[in-house]
Amino acid sequence: MTGDIRFLLNDTEIRVTEAGPGDTLLDFIRLGRRLMGTKEGCAEGDCGACTVLVGRLHDGALRYEPVNACIRFLASCHGCHVVTVEHLAGANGGLHPVQQALVDHHGSQCGFCTPGFVMAMYGLWMTNPDPSVIEIETALQGNLCRCTGYEPIVRAAQAAAKAGGQSMDALTRERGEVTARLQALSGVRADVVRGNERAIVPADVDDLAAVLAEHPKATIVAGATDVGLWVTKMLRPISPGVFIGHLMKDIAVSQGEIRIGAGVTYSEFVPVVERHLPEAADYLLRIGGWQVRNAGTIGGNIANGSPIGEMPPLLIALGARIGLRKGDVRREIALEDFFIEYGRQDRAPGEFVETIVIPRPGTARIAAYKVSKRANADISAVAAGFWLREEGGVIADARVAFGGMAGTPMRARGAEAALIGQPFARDSFEAAAAAVGDDFTPLTDWRASAEYRRMVAGNLFRRFWLEQSGADQPVRIDRAVGE
Repeated sequence: MTGDIRFLLNDTEIRVTEAGPGDTLLDFIRLGRRLMGTKEGCAEGDCGACTVLVGRLHDGALRYEPVNACIRFLASCHGCHVVTVEHLAGANGGLHPVQQALVDHHGSQCGFCTPGFVMAMYGLWMTNPDPSVIEIETALQGNLCRCTGYEPIVRAAQAAAKAGGQSMDALTRERGEVTARLQALSGVRADVVRGNERAIVPADVDDLAAVLAEHPKATIVAGATDVGLWVTKMLRPISPGVFIGHLMKDIAVSQGEIRIGAGVTYSEFVPVVERHLPEAADYLLRIGGWQVRNAGTIGGNIANGSPIGEMPPLLIALGARIGLRKGDVRREIALEDFFIEYGRQDRAPGEFVETIVIPRPGTARIAAYKVSKRANADISAVAAGFWLREEGGVIADARVAFGGMAGTPMRARGAEAALIGQPFARDSFEAAAAAVGDDFTPLTDWRASAEYRRMVAGNLFRRFWLEQSGADQPVRIDRAVGE
């Protein structure tokens, strides 16, 4: 079955019969529905002023997450519940506890960013009734304030948590009704046109394969955390656009491997990483802000082929494989072989990434590093993944991959060779630090110079040694947080 784009906006069902694939949710909210609380600040998913909640069914359960409306395409809202700041209310129609807390703790000055902060705090308030300061700061990574400073906002989030009231909130009281309404919208392909533009939302993965067989040159859009900027900043046409952010969500963990669908978002992957790859948990929480992690997908980060995509270095180091599908034909290749050269991957027209398979590291030593100008919610200058197996004090095998050092994510073969067969000792890592300079010819751009990137790459070997050797000296300084 094929139909229009249908979703819920606050308490109203929306049916869109004509749309282009580049139409954003933000423009629809502000220009189409005149809901002005959702702001446009950066139009690239960086400032959070446009934050809304999007509710989607996951295995029959309704889950709400903050996302950036400025790079969320309207078509991707098919089958969702979109909640804007206008939908919030407290008892007797007064301010919501989150809004009241911001008033009480002077968390707003000019007010432009405030609705976005409210919605991110609302998402946290709904899902974590007793957050720590670190959890609050993590939830607010994707929201920028240029005048207040963040301490009053953090105090407001703490006060809102203490105020409670989640059981009386509209999203709690109406959950059963909204779930039923979304279930009625699911399982149907949305396919709309406007002029010569077309937006398609496949009903399921088999339908996706059929759509791409018919439109092999279509733009595949998952979380749109990069494609959104193609439209808002570069004005690139993306028709026909095929929207897949609701598909391929399976996660299976066995004794030997972790198998995930390409549509698993960073946020959905975090619990898996925290349990099975805890060394990389902090790394994952530094990718984008909360809104970006709620939208961006692991498969999309891979398929995009960016040399500064954060997931490929870690996954290559872990020896990951990916499953590709075209029609009913599937194949599996090593992730490192997927990247051929800048802008070119081993993916045929009509083919898509369907699964990612990650071998569990067992007793191997692993690490993931990200170096960027801002600590959080920033694009990497250099990213690295380390996997090293030691036997009897000797480095038996090593895989080290970098992003930001070449036209594709790739392994540091010379540095690996300098490690393998050598003692697990400082001198071995010093040799690898020297060798990595010959593995890459990095570029100079506004994020970092080539010289800086080479220096960082070498220093990450030294850092790995210091962390893994148990040296009694500081390797990383964490800010002490009082609560």
